Amino acid sequence: MKFKQKFHLNFPLLSDIDKTVCNAYGLWQEKQMVGRKYWGIVRTTFIIDEAGKIAKIFPKVKVDDHYAEVLAAL
Repeated sequence: MKFKQKFHLNFPLLSDIDKTVCNAYGLWQEKQMVGRKYWGIVRTTFIIDEAGKIAKIFPKVKVDDHYAEVLAAL
């Protein structure tokens, strides 16, 4: 809730503690960094339209300036 308030977000955010949604969307994957393998979330943005359909997917998101790309797609 603090994150949502801090950035004045006017849409719902998802908290996926048990990884149900991550697994359904194929985002819980084996990753590798500096030769070390581990499991984690592949950061991805989905734009879901009013009908509940995926309208756009931004895979392997880099946070810096990503908001501009998302806003342009809306």
